[in-house]
Amino acid sequence: MGILRALQRQGLQVQPFKCGPDYIDTQFHSLASGRGSVNLDTWLASEAHVRSLYARYGADADVCVVEGVMGLFDGYARMQGSSAEIARLLDIPVVLVVGARSMAYTVAAQLHGMKTFLPGLRIAGVVFNPVSSDNHLRFLREACDDAGLPCFGALPRVADLEVPSRHLGLTLAAEREMDAWIDRAADLVERHIDLAGLLSAVAGPAPERDAATLPAAPQPPAGEPLRIAVARDAAFNFIYRENLRRLSELGTLRFFSPLAGDSLPEADLVYLPGGYPELFAAELSQQAALRAQLRDYAEAGGRILAECGGMIYLSQGLEGVPGGPYPMCGVLPFAATMDGARLHLGYRRLVDAAGRSWRGHEFHYSELVSPAALPSVAVQYNARGEQVPTPLYRFKNVIAGYTHLYWGEAAILSLWD
Repeated sequence: MGILRALQRQGLQVQPFKCGPDYIDTQFHSLASGRGSVNLDTWLASEAHVRSLYARYGADADVCVVEGVMGLFDGYARMQGSSAEIARLLDIPVVLVVGARSMAYTVAAQLHGMKTFLPGLRIAGVVFNPVSSDNHLRFLREACDDAGLPCFGALPRVADLEVPSRHLGLTLAAEREMDAWIDRAADLVERHIDLAGLLSAVAGPAPERDAATLPAAPQPPAGEPLRIAVARDAAFNFIYRENLRRLSELGTLRFFSPLAGDSLPEADLVYLPGGYPELFAAELSQQAALRAQLRDYAEAGGRILAECGGMIYLSQGLEGVPGGPYPMCGVLPFAATMDGARLHLGYRRLVDAAGRSWRGHEFHYSELVSPAALPSVAVQYNARGEQVPTPLYRFKNVIAGYTHLYWGEAAILSLWD
């Protein structure tokens, strides 16, 4: 985020990307750069689609910055889905950010391994973080020299630069806190990182956007454009940017805020994405008019896609939160609870009743109370092909589940067929 903001300060158009399925980091990328961040993920999408995303969103940018995920070679199965795989797929150089705490010349062996492990992967150089002194940095620069990699600088240890919680929700106060943190990080980057040298080392041609090289996108169905209502506020914001673009091909997007008590727009499809309903349970519960509108819309057969937090919002209520339980929309015949919360995390492949396969990602702490009150309409598997107990529910034309679906290459309306 510090690098994104520092480049933006130079007047550059900076396009951020994120390796993997994370829908939280992308929001902070967007805050740091002023441009919406895009996920690049070879589990959720084909290699051709990932190439097309990089080409489409990066074509008018001065700089593209792709943040990795975990360690360079860490994927869902060995190297599959890793930052290294994305870098090699897109033929873009890698800047290593190396944690140098309690390590000096030994880093030469680490860098040598990174540089030689995967043929065809271009390591452009190194940034260290954190470094305790000039003497410490001298050892690290010597290690870079002997490993044959340039060092673009090092961030010092800074006692008061703690990253704000990634789970604050995008309230105005949280945005201001994160924005101030990004400015402090950018100040450090400008003082301690050779950005000009870094940019020179990674410079290359703009992402190829020859129309002949891009795969054809699935065509929207013929007919009248749809009215699509999308919940988006501090409670509901786990949204893939490409999903929104694909929805916009089907008709007009109309955003509304459940937190603010906005009326439900006239809609042919309502999308309730995931987010942080547990942080705003009291406020969401107070908006009785919207809860009733969503309940009436669902009972009348309206199409709703509700993912994770969106599903919780459609449930009977939310338990295990301060001051709760709180009533929710009452559409689905079960409640959700934060009692005994534990992380459920991983890629998911869904096979629906028609045998169609869908890709997505599961990330939540809540549990459902009486989840068997509605039968699952899909079977789900993890990235290794092992079946997992995550359900997908259907009530009339409401489709709901914990999995955040990616439909950049899919016809999302066929989910209701």
